[in-house]
Amino acid sequence: MSRIGRKPITVPNGVEVKIEGNKVTVKGPKGTLSRDFHPDIAVKLENNELIVERPSDHRTHRALHGTTRSLVANMVEGVSNGFSKTLELVGVGYRASKKGNNVVLNVGYSHPVEVNPEEGIELEVPSATQIIVRGIDKQKVGAVAANIRAIREPEPYKGKGIKYSDERIRRKEGKTGK
Repeated sequence: MSRIGRKPITVPNGVEVKIEGNKVTVKGPKGTLSRDFHPDIAVKLENNELIVERPSDHRTHRALHGTTRSLVANMVEGVSNGFSKTLELVGVGYRASKKGNNVVLNVGYSHPVEVNPEEGIELEVPSATQIIVRGIDKQKVGAVAANIRAIREPEPYKGKGIKYSDERIRRKEGKTGK
């Protein structure tokens, strides 16, 4: 049995869950998320706990069991607390600034790069070398953070670029003379 799939999801106070067939809608203080799941996997609400069940031990059902449980748990977590990823700009002259809802990055190109956030995503710039991506959908937060990081990925020789705050860059030794 899937250890993750068997774990029940506790629904916190202020979070409302609605299950219609294979569509799960979660509404909380931060917003509303809804998602369609595979018709074979059943999601049930029993005394303030969500339980994900599978019909058989078939390989596909086993794979979908844990995945569905994780997705539902992320939806509940997102509408109650939200998700965030922190990015850091490393390099001389590398900086970020906020312009309306957009973030303008100066990361060594001949032109500034402007980042427009997706719907439901909030970009915050607490300092010139830090960007915080916030939202209720974990997948969108990760995708937006990855797109910002892809503008100037950290390079292994000097470590310059845009990196996640918890990321460690493996450094390489440069060329050595004769």
